[in-house]
Amino acid sequence: MPIRLRLALWYGTLCTVLIGLVSFLGFAAYTRGQYQTLDQVLVLSANHVAAGWREAGTSYVLEADISELQVAFRLYDSYGHFKRGSRLAPPFEPIQPQKVLEQNLSVYADPVAQFLRLPWTHSQGAFLLLPGQDGQRWRVYVTPLVKGQETLGYLEALTPLGLLDASVRRLAALLLVVGLVSMLAVFGLGLILAGGALRPMAHLIETAQQIARSADLSMRVPPMAARDELGRLSRTFNQMLENLAKASEAQKRFVADASHELRAPLAAIQGNLELLRRYPQMPEADRQVALGEAEREALRLSRLVADLLLLAKGDAGLPLRPTRVRLDEVVEEALRDADWRVEGHRLEAQLQPVWVRGDRDYLKQLVLNLLENALKYTPAGGWVRLELKQQGDRVLFQVQDSGIGIAPEDLPFVFDRFYRADKARRRDPGGSGLGLSIARWIVEQHRGSIQIQSQPAQGTTVRVVLPAEEAADG
Repeated sequence: MPIRLRLALWYGTLCTVLIGLVSFLGFAAYTRGQYQTLDQVLVLSANHVAAGWREAGTSYVLEADISELQVAFRLYDSYGHFKRGSRLAPPFEPIQPQKVLEQNLSVYADPVAQFLRLPWTHSQGAFLLLPGQDGQRWRVYVTPLVKGQETLGYLEALTPLGLLDASVRRLAALLLVVGLVSMLAVFGLGLILAGGALRPMAHLIETAQQIARSADLSMRVPPMAARDELGRLSRTFNQMLENLAKASEAQKRFVADASHELRAPLAAIQGNLELLRRYPQMPEADRQVALGEAEREALRLSRLVADLLLLAKGDAGLPLRPTRVRLDEVVEEALRDADWRVEGHRLEAQLQPVWVRGDRDYLKQLVLNLLENALKYTPAGGWVRLELKQQGDRVLFQVQDSGIGIAPEDLPFVFDRFYRADKARRRDPGGSGLGLSIARWIVEQHRGSIQIQSQPAQGTTVRVVLPAEEAADG
């Protein structure tokens, strides 16, 4: 079912329930008030006649009737036998006043009229309803005529309910018609309002369907100036499309760059293997050169695949295995592993004992990547300096070198995958351009930051800041 129709049904149902409840309460209160007022008139009229009868043995009200109020009276003796009635008294069969007083049938037959009905307190009398010959009901009030300890008789006060019942029925019909008209009006208005409110949603759905059919991520939803949920949804949808477009472009570039980088070592390995196959009798020196080049390219290909797998894990959001790590020990271990590359360079290290929370293997790879970059792009005779210290609740790891440096126009792109400056390509043609991308991903996974400062021919400084962990006891 469309949201527009569901909203209209919800609005219509809710308003119908509210209108019905208010109408019922109003109708019940009106009916209660009218019938209770009529009961009060009967009681007061009967008490007035009873007072005159007790004092004088008769009453002018009984003789004259109360035609303005349409109240009639019938008089019974002390045994309950009918004696006489007033001029307006209906030709009903006489009642048994003693039985009526014992049963006290004071309720109305209409449940709505009885709803919220407050009892009309009276001292001795009782009420009942009698059907008339013309189809209308009569309300009857019976009270004993008592003087001292003696019961002189019984008085019955009657009034027709035809006009009041008709008024109640007209009110009920009016409320029913008003309720139905209101329900239809609310339902129609709900459809109109819901349709207007959800019209931007239709544009959003249409745009999404067009994008799905055409796979064109450059399309955008028409901007909405409203500052409501739909406006925020349209802006969020456009932002999502922009991010998807960027991700798609980045993926295309990544696939193209990865294919290019993988093609070079594969071509070198294939060429050397083909050369060995074609010339099995080639000199041993040339054979060793071909084998050595193929081995180097295979190692390069292995490192490239390992780096790509690591970045793929990062893109997939695979979690780390964080533990308490003594970072200075990790740096020292990385220095030992990179010892073979230090030849011809002056290496300095100032390491303070610091603790961080993270994955030891990834932290070691971070240090190795930064250290190997510094050594790779620093000419022989240059220096590389490592510094590790704690600054408040942060840990600073810094790698500084006196190498070839990075041009200002290349600095914004050094963390991009496969990006390599021209000087870097000339100095290390076998590099992949993934080292700093991996380093940044590792730092971000450890809730840290990484920055590079460099000038051509003046060296490079890489600063890594990580959250510090409290030192272990003992």
